[in-house]
Amino acid sequence: MSLKIRLLFIGIVLSLSLNSLAQKPNSPLSKPDMTWWQEARFGMFIHWGVYSIPGRGEWLMYQEHVPFKEYALLADQFNPKNFNPKAWVAKAKEAGMKYVVLTTRHHDGFCLFDSKVSDFTAPKTGAKRDLIREFADACHEAGMRMGFYYSLTDWHFPGVLPQGYPVSKPTMKLLVDQAHAQVRELLSNYGKVDILWFDGLSPNDPVGWRSKELLAMARQLQPEIIINDRSGIPGDFGTPENSVTAQDRPWESCFCMNRTWGYAPYDRNYKPVDELLRLLVSCTSQKGNFLLNVSPDGEGTLPREQLENLENIGKWMKRNGKGIYGAGPSPIAASNLGMASRVKDKVYLFIQRWPGSTVPIAWVGSKVKSACVLATGQMARIEQKGDRVWLHDLPELPPDTYLNVIELTFEGVPKPSEPAYR
Repeated sequence: MSLKIRLLFIGIVLSLSLNSLAQKPNSPLSKPDMTWWQEARFGMFIHWGVYSIPGRGEWLMYQEHVPFKEYALLADQFNPKNFNPKAWVAKAKEAGMKYVVLTTRHHDGFCLFDSKVSDFTAPKTGAKRDLIREFADACHEAGMRMGFYYSLTDWHFPGVLPQGYPVSKPTMKLLVDQAHAQVRELLSNYGKVDILWFDGLSPNDPVGWRSKELLAMARQLQPEIIINDRSGIPGDFGTPENSVTAQDRPWESCFCMNRTWGYAPYDRNYKPVDELLRLLVSCTSQKGNFLLNVSPDGEGTLPREQLENLENIGKWMKRNGKGIYGAGPSPIAASNLGMASRVKDKVYLFIQRWPGSTVPIAWVGSKVKSACVLATGQMARIEQKGDRVWLHDLPELPPDTYLNVIELTFEGVPKPSEPAYR
C-alpha cells in the first residue's frame, strides 16, 4: 500500500471515528469499575512478535540499527506452528493469574492482528492468520480477562526513533492517524477487551498524539475498559516497570522473568520462584498488581524455565492465594519476619525469615482468635500479652519451600496497638 493511499484511507477511517465520537461524547477521565482488577492482583504479560525469531529481544530493530527492508523479512518467516493461545491461557490460570495482556503491536510496528491501515501484519505476511483473533477467542472461551498492549510509536516509518529524537510533522501525522485507526480496530473487532495497555509514547507529546481523543474513543467503544497511563494521560492505573513503586492510585508493576521482555534463549538470568513471589507479595501488600512477563519463541513455544516457574508459582498460589486475591495493606506488620496483607478480618503474614517453632509478632491491637500455616493447615497455639503475640508449636524448619504464610483470624477488625509499628 503506497503512502498516499494509506494516508487517504486513514483519513477516511478517522473522519468516521470523529463523527461517531461527536454523536456519543465520553470523557477519557471517566472511571470504570476497577473492582475485579484490584481483586485480581496477578496477571500475565506476553511479549511476542517477529523479534522472537532471532531471539535477541524486542528492541532488536533499533538496537542493531536494522533497515526496515531487512527487518521486514522476518515477517515472512513468522509462521508460528506451535501457537496455541488456549495453552497460554491455561498456563496463566494454573499459575493463579487472573488476566492476560498480549503485545498486539510493539515498537517495530508489526501487528499480530488484521489491520486495514498497514501491510506489516501477521495476516498479510508469513502467518496468514489473525493471531489476536485466536488469542481473544481463547480468552473469552476460558473466561479469562484480556488486555491488549499497543505501542503508539512505529519504527518502520523513516526517522522514527525512541524518545528524545524529533519526528517530522508529516511523519507524526501518519503515526497518530495510524495509531487511532488501529486502536479503533482492536477495540471494535475482538469482542470485550478488559484492559488497554499503551506504551511507546515517542515523542512524549500527548497533545500531538491526540491522547484525550484516543481515550475517549476507547471509552466509547469499550465502556468498561481499564486504561493505563502511558498515553500521556493519567488513565486508570500507573505502570512502574521492573520496580515495585507504590502509588496513591491503582497501580501495577510489570516485571520480566529474566532480563529481557522478548524471547532471548541465552538470557539465563532468571529470577528464582521465591523472588517472583516476594515481588507479588510486595505489590499486593501495597495495594498494587503484579504483571509477570513471559516470552514465547518464534514458533509460539514458551521457554522451559518460564513454564517451570509458572508451575511452581501455581502450586504456591493454590496453598496461599487467599492472602493475595482481594488483599491490601495490613494494619498488623510482620515486622522483622517479612511482609503482611489483609483480607477483611484476616491478616496474612508472609514470612521470609522463618524464626523456628515460635513466631513472634508485636504491635497488635486486636485479639487473635486463630493462626494457621497455609502450607500444611497446622494450627498454632496462641499466647497474647498486651500487644505482643507468640505463635507456638510450629515446625522448627520452614514448611513451605518458597515463602511461608500464616493466616491470622481476629475477633472483630484487625488493628494495631498505639503507637502503631512504623
